[in-house]
Amino acid sequence: MNVNTRPALQTGNAGISAPRVISIDIFRGLTMAVMIFVNALADVHGLPWWTYHAHAQEDVMTYVDMVFPFFLFVVGMSLPLSVAQRLKRNPSLFALWVHVVVRVIGLVVLGLILANAEKCDPKRMGISGGTWALLALVCAGLYLNNYGKSERLSVYFRVLRFVGLLGVVALIAMFRSEMPDGHVAWVDFSYPEILGLIGLSYLAAAILYIPSRRWKWAPTVWFVLLLSLCVFSTAKVLVFPNHFPLYFWPFGNGAMACIIMAGVISSSIFLDAGPKRDPRRAIAVAACFALSVIVAGWLLTPLGISKIRATPTWSLYSIGAAVLVFILLYWVCDVMHWTRWAFIVQAAGENTLTTYLLPDLWYFLTISLGITFLDSHLTAGWPAVLKTIAFTLVILGIARLLTKLNVRLQF
Repeated sequence: MNVNTRPALQTGNAGISAPRVISIDIFRGLTMAVMIFVNALADVHGLPWWTYHAHAQEDVMTYVDMVFPFFLFVVGMSLPLSVAQRLKRNPSLFALWVHVVVRVIGLVVLGLILANAEKCDPKRMGISGGTWALLALVCAGLYLNNYGKSERLSVYFRVLRFVGLLGVVALIAMFRSEMPDGHVAWVDFSYPEILGLIGLSYLAAAILYIPSRRWKWAPTVWFVLLLSLCVFSTAKVLVFPNHFPLYFWPFGNGAMACIIMAGVISSSIFLDAGPKRDPRRAIAVAACFALSVIVAGWLLTPLGISKIRATPTWSLYSIGAAVLVFILLYWVCDVMHWTRWAFIVQAAGENTLTTYLLPDLWYFLTISLGITFLDSHLTAGWPAVLKTIAFTLVILGIARLLTKLNVRLQF
């Protein structure tokens, strides 16, 4: 997975070039913009039910429940591109797997920082949870920033990366929380937040895709098998996935890895047609794929519709919607070349990890400084929605500025 860099201009087969598919960047950027919006909207009261995540016990899904799978889908679309690009630069499979593992660990660590911030015990740590998380993210930024290849400043860049890594390690080592029974605990690994889930799901997809990347039929086979795992797990025919944490069984019940593999399939539809690629044919094939998964999702509705429970229907409906949205973007951006309208999300699509962390940095900064005005004003109804839209636009603007300043966090 590449959550923070542009996809390469390659197909799934190393050494074969393909025209750039700008719609992948724009799809990623739009997904990031909606993710920022709905995360901020979660604290707004008095809105219709479909503007929030559905509860676990409900058999329903809202547009909010499709944002995370859309991100997983675009991870899958970028996977063949990033793998081909890396193998072209360095044909070593060992180096590729090292890169994959480092990315997964990095995303999990970032996710654990975000997930544990509110569990900090200030009495034992000497600082608040907001300050601890803010410092940890800043240190992570120092380590992950792409400093460029300046020979003159290379020593300073290495020092900054070392200081950042040392800071993250020290801050995680000092973490302490108090459990309900009064005993002191360290970092809670039970939920690695969205970033960690993305990283572990990417690992599951990579385990399947990389060894079989030369076989064009393989992603479809993996998709069917992962969907079957999700179906049988949800139906409680298979129970073992529920007994293993994602750290040991990154496939989970198959739902998240299935969505990523659907992205891989969609990537091959649009990118593996060779130099005489016919966009109309690619769109027709993709539309058939979208229709097929939506029908399959409808047939599996007796197993429930829920993001929280990661049911097959939630996965398939999300995949179908993602494919249809991408078809529209592909036609508008790559076929008709209408791209100027997407300038506001361009940086979010190219510099995704930085953009993802900006709202959290803002949140922890305001907590550390004791700024509560925005949290205590305009918290309900349409005025709060307008505030949320403004916040989203500000974050996208900051991401655009940081991108121009070459502040890019990447693994």
